Amino acid sequence: MSHIRLPATGSLIAFEAAARHLNFRLAAGELHLTPSAISQQIRVLEQQIGVALFARVRQRVLLTSAGERYLHEVRRILRDLREVTYQALASGDKEWLNLAVVPTFAVKWLIPRLPDFVARHPEVHLNIVSRSAPFDFAHEAFDAAIHYGEAVWPGAQLAHLMDEQMTPVCSRALQERLGIYAPADLLRVPLLQQFTRPSSWNDWFEHLAIVPANAFEGPRFDSFNMILEAVRAGMGAALLPRFMIDEAADQLVRISDVCLPSRRGYHLAWPTAKSELGSVRKFQAWLSAQASASGLD
Repeated sequence: MSHIRLPATGSLIAFEAAARHLNFRLAAGELHLTPSAISQQIRVLEQQIGVALFARVRQRVLLTSAGERYLHEVRRILRDLREVTYQALASGDKEWLNLAVVPTFAVKWLIPRLPDFVARHPEVHLNIVSRSAPFDFAHEAFDAAIHYGEAVWPGAQLAHLMDEQMTPVCSRALQERLGIYAPADLLRVPLLQQFTRPSSWNDWFEHLAIVPANAFEGPRFDSFNMILEAVRAGMGAALLPRFMIDEAADQLVRISDVCLPSRRGYHLAWPTAKSELGSVRKFQAWLSAQASASGLD
């Protein structure tokens, strides 16, 4: 089997800089090289892959269509190489856990508990990134993800952490000002809406056999963090997950203990191929214990 000679990293870096500036002289200045050195690197790269990456038009250089496609992949490769290099420098010989987490869950529930995991497992180096939607583990450098939704993730195993359990809350000041003490009182209160759950208020009222006129009215926000701050500011009432309410219990009042029924919840997902990875097993055991201790599972 013949082996393809892969381009040198220096050639890829020179190509990316030249493509970004569309100017060999500027790319050379950025990389502390001469324009002729950049030109030579590009020429060698074009010979290696057998396509023209740049077109010379009226003393200007422009990317060819093949060059644009190649640039997209080169940038991804350089970004990934940079990231794994930083990780190696930061973690040394530690185990890695590259984790994707739903943003609100990360900020309001996970991060306040992470010092306990770090104390129990100092050998594990955490890298955490916020992600709101499922992704393909085969194309993303994550070892695990905390996922909100139904218990489905193709190619991955899941451990249930907790149901969402959304209940209505408002600020104490708003409760006293508008007299909000029972579910029916919410019919005359501004209702804060979540873009990704547009029918939540209507579904909650229906669960209580209440016919609302204002279920779809009110300011809309794209994250629970924004809604929480709007509740604190007295803008209206909101349906929030219990884990957020518990974290802000001194600032919020619960109008009802009735939760919005949901088939969705929070899960830890990890690719089947990484089931035996030490960092994944340790984190899964710790996370499940934390969820159980919180009383929300």
